[in-house]
Amino acid sequence: MDASIESRVDREVEAWLRWVPRWRPGTHRARSRLCQQCLGSPVLKAAGLVTDVPHAVQHPLSMRIKTIVEDEVENYTAQNLPMLDRELGLIEERRAAQAYRPLEGLGPEFDGIDLDAPPPEPDSPYLFTFEELAQPLSADDPELVPPPLTIEEKAALRVEMRLADDFATLVGKRVCAALAGHRAELRRAVDTFVEPQVQALLADLGSTLDPHGT
Repeated sequence: MDASIESRVDREVEAWLRWVPRWRPGTHRARSRLCQQCLGSPVLKAAGLVTDVPHAVQHPLSMRIKTIVEDEVENYTAQNLPMLDRELGLIEERRAAQAYRPLEGLGPEFDGIDLDAPPPEPDSPYLFTFEELAQPLSADDPELVPPPLTIEEKAALRVEMRLADDFATLVGKRVCAALAGHRAELRRAVDTFVEPQVQALLADLGSTLDPHGT
């Protein structure tokens, strides 16, 4: 593994710290379901941001660190796991054939979030969703469908997938260890820039629910 993993964690933490002062509760809508990237994330646990932190603040850091792990695994796969690298390349070719890919090119503040609003209320006007604009991957185009794997190739591919998973676990532990060293400054940023806004929002909500102060 490249010794620059720790320096990449440092850079991503610095970028997140620059972003946090710009966060505003009103700029992030509520999610319609739990975020699978952040729920139980060891990254957030290492950062000390599991509790009392809005998801919209947790998510960008989680996705920034996730990108580091993905890049390391991608490089390892390209250099050491030829069959898995080939299969992933074929998947990318199929994705590239799509005319519109709304999930690609998003910043860490938006990467991995729901692009579509919650289901509309009955009798409300219909609105298209970004997800509906994306064309599904074609399974019929012969140029995009790889030939079937032999029994031996399937066995070799399963071995390489396990190796990739093991390597991802090693990288994950390493980035979490590096992230733990930033825990104090991460928490300080939340206390300084996020918590006052949350408290103000709660106070405003309380005055709205109880306008007479009773």
